[in-house]
Amino acid sequence: MMLQPYTYLLINFFTILICFIASFDKRLQFHKQFGPFLLAATIVAIPFIAWDVWFTAHGVWWFNTDYTTGLIIAGLPIEEWLFFFCIPFSCVFTYFCLEKFFDWPWASAFNNVIVFVSIIVCAVVGLLHTDKMYTLVTAIATILTLVYLHFIAKKEWISRASLTFLILMPGFFGVNGILTGTGLASPIVNYNPDEFLGIRMLTIPVEDAVYGYAQFLLVLYFFKIFQKKPIHEN
Repeated sequence: MMLQPYTYLLINFFTILICFIASFDKRLQFHKQFGPFLLAATIVAIPFIAWDVWFTAHGVWWFNTDYTTGLIIAGLPIEEWLFFFCIPFSCVFTYFCLEKFFDWPWASAFNNVIVFVSIIVCAVVGLLHTDKMYTLVTAIATILTLVYLHFIAKKEWISRASLTFLILMPGFFGVNGILTGTGLASPIVNYNPDEFLGIRMLTIPVEDAVYGYAQFLLVLYFFKIFQKKPIHEN
């Protein structure tokens, strides 16, 4: 129980630990990309944290402070702020490694399928559940992200990023599972049942996966703009 107030902090710590250490490997040298990553993550974190603050203030979700250190900024535990940097770090690092060691341009052939199916599903779900704030906002954010990246910015790496996110799903279940109550006496993050679909993957609302997907795509987009040695810009 002595570690209980540090639970969320430790989740963030262990999420990035292996990736951070591996960043200094001579074959990767991802540590040279820390600046570009932090800039990209910060740009994306601004609207996502604003969204988080608003949702928390309006009771869409809330945090069990028994599992946090007690430092609150704008209504959010400091651990929640760190979440917007730790999770994207592991995601972008994984994508960086896959791009470096694997030749996978074939994946771009699936861009249209992934984008159109995702947009259609999000649009239908959003329209059918306009009364559920988390569901609706997540659907809109994901649609806008995909429309911009595919039709305006014309990025061909969306399918590769999607495959990376799929590869990372075991880690997603581990991290978000604990945050939503797996293995704990009570969840760290609690959701208002009136504001989301109520469909859970184990203890995780399905919206969390879609939310994380959109965030990852946006961080990767800005990272590719700022990184010192581009890996496959398109």
